[in-house]
Amino acid sequence: MPEIDMYFQLTDEQRMILDSLRGFMEQEIFPHEAEADRAGQLAPEIGERIKRKALEMGFYAMNLPTSVGGGGLDYTTMGLVERELGKAGWALSGFVTRPTELLLACEGEQVERYLEPCVSGEKHECFALTEPGAGSDILSMKTRAVADGGDYVIDGFKHFISAHTPPDFAIVFAVTGEDRTERGARKRVTAFLVDRDAPGFEFTLGPQCTSQRAYRTYQLSFDGVRVGKGQILGEEGRGLELADKWLKMGRVYVGAQCCGKMERLLDLAAEWATTRKQFGKPIGRFQGTSFKLADMATELQAADLLVMHACRKADAGSMTPQDAAMAKLFATEALGRAADSTVQIYGGMGLMEELPVERLWRDARLERIWDGTSEIQRHIISRTLLREYEAT
Repeated sequence: MPEIDMYFQLTDEQRMILDSLRGFMEQEIFPHEAEADRAGQLAPEIGERIKRKALEMGFYAMNLPTSVGGGGLDYTTMGLVERELGKAGWALSGFVTRPTELLLACEGEQVERYLEPCVSGEKHECFALTEPGAGSDILSMKTRAVADGGDYVIDGFKHFISAHTPPDFAIVFAVTGEDRTERGARKRVTAFLVDRDAPGFEFTLGPQCTSQRAYRTYQLSFDGVRVGKGQILGEEGRGLELADKWLKMGRVYVGAQCCGKMERLLDLAAEWATTRKQFGKPIGRFQGTSFKLADMATELQAADLLVMHACRKADAGSMTPQDAAMAKLFATEALGRAADSTVQIYGGMGLMEELPVERLWRDARLERIWDGTSEIQRHIISRTLLREYEAT
């Protein structure tokens, strides 16, 4: 099946990275998918093996600049990397860790305490933003950090905080006050670095999801958690700006991962359509099947183009929220259609656990929800369009 390097002019370095990564996935990732899914968790020793191998091969922290010890890959190359890693579930591919770029805001002793250990693999962070009443509506956040002398005291609750392994610390977003704006009072949100063993910080396993079964979510509760001003990541009151940087590029990478899954599904569907026979001929000879394959291939290429367009604009410093929203919206919804078509092509076997199709089908459903639902992406896109006319 044609891969992305068939319709993009990749550099020699990009081809080398992707070739090495594909071999890594075949040897270290794919063999463990089914068992991890059945068990609802990945065996710790397997995760550690993947991590060690990723470190050895230079796949760890590829997204961070070389100045802090990372791989220094640009956004376009990282989009290609995410596409390959997206062919597997996060429970495994997460061990090929890409620390959040928010950690680049670390200053002073934060660099040695948080950033450098995440680059070297000694520590792992989680991004703690979502609350039961504050998903995409971030300003409904109820977690508070109240100034007390030279410290802040954090109280609140976070959920749906996903991680491939229990993290060592959390980047916690909390309300630290209010600002007056032309539209009225607006919550001031600040990001804090909070160690997992901080008194009052309770970290528990959350409910298991149908999608990405082995990639668990956690619940974080804060009861009088005291942190110093030195635990603020970035500047006080600038947390939303930090979160937006993560969310915008994260949405593009979700789109890239969906493209990888679509390619894998298309390979499975085309092979089955070629070998499965009914009425004396391969089912791929019937238009009811072949047209599904044609639609999948067309939408895959369209999704790839949208994602790579956004990545290249990110490298040029000109990517907009609309670019990211379009990439995520189209790629995630195209993946859902591709997964459903693949199940239909397989028939009853498409829903049997002995084949990977049903797992990919389940996993595909989550993509339209996390990092902003399809409805949120449409809101971003339409708001951008309407704003132009409202200004005239």
